[in-house]
Amino acid sequence: MSDSHSPESSPRSEPTKGESKVDKTLSETLPSVLLSGDTDITEKLLSELIALPSVNPAFLPAADPKGGEKRMADFLAATAAQAGLEVEFRPVFSGRSNLLVRLSPGGKTKRRILLAPHLDTVDGHDGQFIPLKKNGKIFGRGACDTKGSVAVMLSALIDLARRGNRPAETEIVFAGLIDEENAQSGSRALAKSGLKADLAIVGEPTCLKVVTAHKGSLWLKLETRGKSAHGSVPELGKNAVHAMARVVEALETDYAEEIQRRRHPLLGFPTVSVGSIAGGTQANIVPDRCSIMVDRRTLPGETEASVRREIQSFLRRKGLRAELLNGKTESCLPLETDPCLPLVAQLLRSVGQRKPVGVRYFCDASVLAQGGIPSVAFGPGDIAQAHTAEEWISIESLKRARGMLTRFFETLP
Repeated sequence: MSDSHSPESSPRSEPTKGESKVDKTLSETLPSVLLSGDTDITEKLLSELIALPSVNPAFLPAADPKGGEKRMADFLAATAAQAGLEVEFRPVFSGRSNLLVRLSPGGKTKRRILLAPHLDTVDGHDGQFIPLKKNGKIFGRGACDTKGSVAVMLSALIDLARRGNRPAETEIVFAGLIDEENAQSGSRALAKSGLKADLAIVGEPTCLKVVTAHKGSLWLKLETRGKSAHGSVPELGKNAVHAMARVVEALETDYAEEIQRRRHPLLGFPTVSVGSIAGGTQANIVPDRCSIMVDRRTLPGETEASVRREIQSFLRRKGLRAELLNGKTESCLPLETDPCLPLVAQLLRSVGQRKPVGVRYFCDASVLAQGGIPSVAFGPGDIAQAHTAEEWISIESLKRARGMLTRFFETLP
């Protein structure tokens, strides 16, 4: 264990008064099957979680009953507490807290492993909150992104606690994080809290592959300005939408081609996509303003500042004028974790994987890594099913994921 990630160097913060308590009524009414003698509770736990909507409030009207992670977090806390695990809530926003569940080692803590799936989902139709088992799959909102990972990670931890063969020197902490789908406020709060760990395994649908690299996500707003005029005499104005059309065409063609010349061994090339456009007020007024939102996926080594400079230089070379504004308040940087780090290599061996892989999407792994915790992503399911109308995960992938995590736990001293 490296000195910079020593659990002893960062004392555990005390939970806010009242926040660490588990709802007694909920605890007493938990389905007995979750903590029965069954060897595998993962599938049953996932079905319970799908039935507890935890839609990110950013995607819903205020006070929508589907919003927030609290119901799910309370349920998980009660389940973990009944299994004899230590439970703590860490408030991030009012009514929205990260959930920490700890399995302490038999002796002195010399290293810490963090299991970090997110609890929130995107919105969906009512039927998606009713779990459905069919043809070896479980359907429902969050099934793969990432309630499947939540069920796998917590059930593996519960099983380890039940069997009584916990690691002698390694603490394992399950961290159910809020707000990943919007602004990653949960992982950002945890990273800033001073919690140290030697490895974070972030739950994402990675097809059971250990992911050591992912692209960054940079959103930029570009704005063109013109001069308004009556639609009957457009020559007296300057059309900002027309100016922006030239910008969009240049970004989607020449700029996209230029950046594709860059290559990363796991991530391929960076990309650019114009995702939205807004300009003008009505047909008979020459628009004096137009804006677009640009999604720029970045590679390790690229920064927000370098990309901004690059786009500004590109537009100047093309003789185009547009003001470049911020699209996100927080940085979403790429992830690149060394696969040769001892714990990462140990995890790769445990899952039977020879080489690390990369993914195109952004997740909490980057945030935790920027906070000083070496991080990878791993979990059951395929990102192709995430956010879809018929989101699903295979039961076989749940079983395999839990077996892989259990083998990794068994290698921990």
